[in-house]
Amino acid sequence: MLVAAFAVAALISTVGLACGILMFWRLPVPSLKDSLEWKPSSLVSIIIPARNEENRIVSLLESLSRQQGISFETLVIDDDSEDRTSEVARSFNANVIRNTKPDDGWIGKSAACWTGVQAAKGDLLLFMDADTTFERSDSLLRCVNSYVKMGGTGILSLQPYHKIKQVYENASTIFNIIVMTGMNVFTPFGERLKSAGSFGPCILCNRADYDASGGHAAIRGAVMDDLALGEAFQQQGLPVHCFGGRGLIHFRMYPEGFHQLLEGWTKNFGTASKSTHPFVMILVNLWITGGFVSPALLILTSLFGSLFWIIIATVLYLFNVLKMAWLARRTGNFSWWIFPFYPLLLVFFTAVFMYSLYLTHVRKTVSWRGRKINV
Repeated sequence: MLVAAFAVAALISTVGLACGILMFWRLPVPSLKDSLEWKPSSLVSIIIPARNEENRIVSLLESLSRQQGISFETLVIDDDSEDRTSEVARSFNANVIRNTKPDDGWIGKSAACWTGVQAAKGDLLLFMDADTTFERSDSLLRCVNSYVKMGGTGILSLQPYHKIKQVYENASTIFNIIVMTGMNVFTPFGERLKSAGSFGPCILCNRADYDASGGHAAIRGAVMDDLALGEAFQQQGLPVHCFGGRGLIHFRMYPEGFHQLLEGWTKNFGTASKSTHPFVMILVNLWITGGFVSPALLILTSLFGSLFWIIIATVLYLFNVLKMAWLARRTGNFSWWIFPFYPLLLVFFTAVFMYSLYLTHVRKTVSWRGRKINV
């Protein structure tokens, strides 16, 4: 009986490992080897919604000041900040537009993005979160060139590489993996599975397509505006391409502390999970299940198993550690020492996800940066 239980657990762990490979089979990034001979003549309007971002926005604005080979304007939409966000942005010669409390039915970020578009002069619109940073002086040019090479229509969205500095930031490990895989397009099927939407930190589109989709006005009440905007484009038959941004753009999420990290992920996940394709959701769930079963198998075989089963359980656990490292380091520079303790990361993710579901479906309200948001 015990041997049969060990065998079933070993099988589940093995299946979980396989699902971890399949759910993140591919990770396309805009090629850094693309020719830069073509210089786009279109003006790019970079729209940055910012609420209380006086510290985090500096890195982005500094990186924008280094961009070469392309014409752009920078618009910072101060979303009713209570700090020096506007003053900092003006010090970098950005065009600052002050947005006050959003009207009823609007979410603050969507309202800020919409305001930015109304003031923008460019034919291309690039929405960037305030915590993002371009890594190279030609990052913007390469992003635009990649967009043009893909037809210059729809959305090109990049998920920045997550660079952490403090130990607590490793708690975001599982979330980053699932943010990527939950977009549906990184399995062996690629873009044959419909994208769940777009990555919010970096969205590039042209004005005509944005207007055709209804833009942020069409998704004014969506908590996950990035997913909703991508869906709005797709409803108009416009493509949404999701890429990794490593080598071009990075960010540091939730640097203010663990409480902000918890609040941020709680806000996002209960809503975002509804957009993931059932096939991908099955892969993710089996991967997580296998991740939980593996340490349990190791403990039980150490207490009650033979040497053979102890070796099997140890090998499977090591493979799970390596798999976690492989997945995580594709999304951010998470600490190597954390991966042997990956079950703790899974426990934290599961607890936050369940709490997010409670807030989303029971209380129907979440908090972010001092605002209560109805969902």
